[in-house]
Amino acid sequence: MAHCPECEAEVALQGLMVGEVLFCPDCNAELEVLNTEQPEVGLAPQVEEDWGE
Repeated sequence: MAHCPECEAEVALQGLMVGEVLFCPDCNAELEVLNTEQPEVGLAPQVEEDWGE
C-alpha cells in the first residue's frame, strides 16, 4: 500500500506497473505509480494542450 500525497489515504498498487496512472479512492487525485518495490505514488504530471504544434 502507498499513501496519497494529497490526503494520505491508502492506495493499493496491486497489479500496477511503474508509470501507470490511477485515482485516489478518497480525494480522486490523479496519481502516478513511482515505485512498486517500496510502494510510492506521486501526483501525475498534468499534460498541457499543444494546440496542434
